[in-house]
Amino acid sequence: RYAIKVLTFMEIYFFGTSSGAPTKERNVSGISLIESQGGAWYLIDCGEGTQHQVLRSSMSLASLKAVFITHLHGDHCYGLPGLLASAGLSGRTDPLVLVGPDRLKDWLELTKTVSELHLPYELQYISLDKIQDYRIGQFNVSHVELSHRIASVGYVFSEAEANVSLDTLKLQDSGIPQGPLWGQIQSGKDVEFQGAIYKSADYVMPEGKKKKIIICGDNDSPDLLEAVGFECDILVHEGTYTKDMEEKAKTVGHSYAGLVANFAERNKIRNLILTHFSARYQASDNGVDGMVALQNEAENEYSGNLFIAKDFDRFRLPKSGNLERLE
Repeated sequence: RYAIKVLTFMEIYFFGTSSGAPTKERNVSGISLIESQGGAWYLIDCGEGTQHQVLRSSMSLASLKAVFITHLHGDHCYGLPGLLASAGLSGRTDPLVLVGPDRLKDWLELTKTVSELHLPYELQYISLDKIQDYRIGQFNVSHVELSHRIASVGYVFSEAEANVSLDTLKLQDSGIPQGPLWGQIQSGKDVEFQGAIYKSADYVMPEGKKKKIIICGDNDSPDLLEAVGFECDILVHEGTYTKDMEEKAKTVGHSYAGLVANFAERNKIRNLILTHFSARYQASDNGVDGMVALQNEAENEYSGNLFIAKDFDRFRLPKSGNLERLE
């Protein structure tokens, strides 16, 4: 038996981790999901200044395949017109997929008209109001409705193809000679040999379950994710406040760190990344990190792999399933 070369999972890169407005250390929301091969990447939310954050990363707007907007509050979408314009100025001609509510298209097309923005590439809209499930690149994508002051969603990205191995011993026993026929079986095709049909599924074996990551917009009720979140590999969720701000959080439609961490623990989520932090949690002048209270609160509720995201953090999900923060 030998392993077939199939796409593994991905990396996550944070362009912005602040809520509402940027701080000196944190820009507003923007997260990239990077395919494991080929350099293609996907942007989830595009707050003001995201294109400048992209310039400080290794990502290229030419390799951006799709933008997913969780909701239409400005700290999640005001950077999108500028990013689209810069992509055009840099020579992009490939179509770009935009995923979001119907009003996303209304807003962008009005902005293009008023500002006379003429893009040298096509925008292909996918409306969350009309489509629930779709395939983009190496991911099957769906969404779940969340609870916020305006309509907000979480995006569920699942592997379209899991790692597999080829049962070479079984192939040898069948008499199929090693060569092009093995390659066709490896690629998922059924083959004919000496008048018999051999099904790829009989010789290709999945290695473990397909991995799944959930990246959420603003949400005051993590339990809304229960149907899709149980035992997911990674949850990226806002943790705007600590529990002492619980009343304020509910009023403005946000979560606090302990609430999200408790949900992740109950649903056996292996890796949790908190982001979208209120500006009240900052590093002090003497270097003491004001995020410690958020981390401590989450750690008291959650026993898995916990990360408090910072701008330009990059994470990789290896075969072990334990998320790693890269240097």
